[in-house]
Amino acid sequence: MTAAEPGSFRDRDSRVVVSGDAIYRALSPEGAEDWRALSGSPLLDQLTASGELIGTREADASVLEESGDLLPTGVEMVLEHDRVPFVSYPYEWTFSMLQDAAKLQLELGVAAIDAGLTLKDATPYNVQYLGSQPTFIDVGSFEKITEGEPWIAYRQFCMLYLYPLLFQAHKDIPFQPWMRGSIDGIQPIDAIKVFSLRDRLRRGVFIHTSLHARLDRRAHKSGPGSAEDNKNTRQVKPNQIQAQLQSMHRMVSKLKWKTGETSWSGYRQSNTYSDNDDKRKQGFVAEVAAAEKPALTWDMGCNDGAYSRIAAENSERVVAFDFDHATVEALYRSLREEGNTKILPLVSNLADPSPALGWRGLERKTLVDRGAPDLMLALALIHHVSISANIPIADFLQWARDMETTLLIEFPKRTDPMVRALLANKQDGANPDYEEENFERELERRFTVRRREELPSGDRILYLATPR
Repeated sequence: MTAAEPGSFRDRDSRVVVSGDAIYRALSPEGAEDWRALSGSPLLDQLTASGELIGTREADASVLEESGDLLPTGVEMVLEHDRVPFVSYPYEWTFSMLQDAAKLQLELGVAAIDAGLTLKDATPYNVQYLGSQPTFIDVGSFEKITEGEPWIAYRQFCMLYLYPLLFQAHKDIPFQPWMRGSIDGIQPIDAIKVFSLRDRLRRGVFIHTSLHARLDRRAHKSGPGSAEDNKNTRQVKPNQIQAQLQSMHRMVSKLKWKTGETSWSGYRQSNTYSDNDDKRKQGFVAEVAAAEKPALTWDMGCNDGAYSRIAAENSERVVAFDFDHATVEALYRSLREEGNTKILPLVSNLADPSPALGWRGLERKTLVDRGAPDLMLALALIHHVSISANIPIADFLQWARDMETTLLIEFPKRTDPMVRALLANKQDGANPDYEEENFERELERRFTVRRREELPSGDRILYLATPR
């Protein structure tokens, strides 16, 4: 099946097309001209070799038959890209992931000018993570520079990169809900409301937020087509744009987020598991991953990523999810330091996963629509899903069954100290479905249990199950 990627319609000169496992990009005549300028310079090979730009090559245009209606001015050229193993979105990233993507965007902008090019977009949706490696995927964003034109993507960079980073760094306000709530990012007139007068004296806040908001207010008062919109703009030289990009890079690089301690920081080390339980769990995960050799593993509720690392030894890729931002931030930083490109850490709440977003709900896909796992780890998870989030056990198991994934799941009994603590905050009789017998009954309705092992403490049981 060949289908245009719904999230790529905004560029009139470039459209992404998915055909089986292949990823193509259709280019208009103008887009093809920009590609020739990029491919004719040393920049393409340099960026591809460093991993900063997705691998791209020219393809036979016949691979996209009946492609004439993909672009308003027709299709002149077709490119083929390397496939991203698992697509993630900025509202699932940590602070440092968004910061590193911003730095990559700015660095590419500087390098492009040296090659007589510019980037017409500045959106983190053009960046994907291969493990801890940020990679720019929108080759169509490169275009020949127009002499005298300013940095046209400046406003977009502020709304989708800078303001979210400033929120987290200066106010400790999570940026993910803001970005998930608006596909275009944070408007300047909304951003300025978050900052106090003292905040506005911080480096970069006044010039990039306050002044921006003031210009927006003037534009709204004047209305479209007014004299405010038609003033002659100052001619800007390419080296001046480079200086602006470099200045922004210095500012973004200096932003810090002090994560502090959360109730989940160091959770795995400070919980009530015995050393014997932990060792057996590690062995169980290693044995299953070695036997299954999954292409894609999900580790739901990954915490510090200990089991993600074990699974990664025999998985092509691992996506490690946890809802605690600080915990995932620490994991990302350690993976980045190691240069680990197999494990992708994401901030995600299983009880409220990323929805479909954008025009017709098609521009950004749900978690499952981006690629169901071959193996799912659900360790020390089901009691939080069932008791804390009140999601019925049967619903959780059906969700896993619908993905047709092999499931490695841990069930803590009601005798487990953590389960007792969670139930202590509830009324008597709460969560009646949270019983070992019910769990096993619901599991066996949907899966074939291939292996069952009680941990040494006697409070927890591991199951390996495949969908019926």
